[in-house]
Amino acid sequence: MAVIAVYSVKGGVGKTTIAANLSWCAAALSKRQTLLWDLDAAGGAGFLFGVDPRKKDQALSIFSQKSQPDELVWASGVDNLDILPADESLRSLDSFLVTLGKRKRIDKLAQALSKDYDRIILDCPPVLNELSAQTIRASDLIIVPLPPSPLSSRAFDTVVRELRTNHKQHPPILPVLSMFDSRRKIHKEVRDASPDWPIIPMASVVEQMGVRREPLGCYAPNSPAGQAFAKLWAAIERKLAKAGG
Repeated sequence: MAVIAVYSVKGGVGKTTIAANLSWCAAALSKRQTLLWDLDAAGGAGFLFGVDPRKKDQALSIFSQKSQPDELVWASGVDNLDILPADESLRSLDSFLVTLGKRKRIDKLAQALSKDYDRIILDCPPVLNELSAQTIRASDLIIVPLPPSPLSSRAFDTVVRELRTNHKQHPPILPVLSMFDSRRKIHKEVRDASPDWPIIPMASVVEQMGVRREPLGCYAPNSPAGQAFAKLWAAIERKLAKAGG
């Protein structure tokens, strides 16, 4: 089992879109039993799969152990892929974790879920607090989406600094250029400065996910964006294989 966190301290970077499409790739292309675990109170990951949680305001209950994770899991409609959706109760998750004093609660929950899943993909909120620290401890790989801009580069530097400062041993980080537009000079400059970083293009077919409420692989797997997600997932699987995941 491997846990893959899609994380950024900055919102609006394509984090949820990447998490949803990588989950589809894990389930459909790699045939992995996959769980997309939404930790963001906005609930975007579940929305992109048409999920409307049966139990409202219950997402926090698995952290207090009032509910078991499998009681809240939702079938995604994609073979091999389930969703553990978020709701507004997660707005208090960070303060709850601090009060609880259990520094590895997310890690222990992920390990318990490993009996049913080969890949757990975390859609993380854009925060820098106890929740992000626990996410880092639980993960085998961290995906950091970066739209090509100076502000996003600063956000990436913040993530790296946080890892080096507060985690003696941390999982590898894979930066990804998201919402890339080859027509824009600054985007090309950022790409040329980091030619080894995977690229997810800006495309109308990706924006349709919010209307169709399904991942790109369900309706446009052969589009340039669909192929970019497949290529990114292949790179992730290679990294996990090297690490023994």
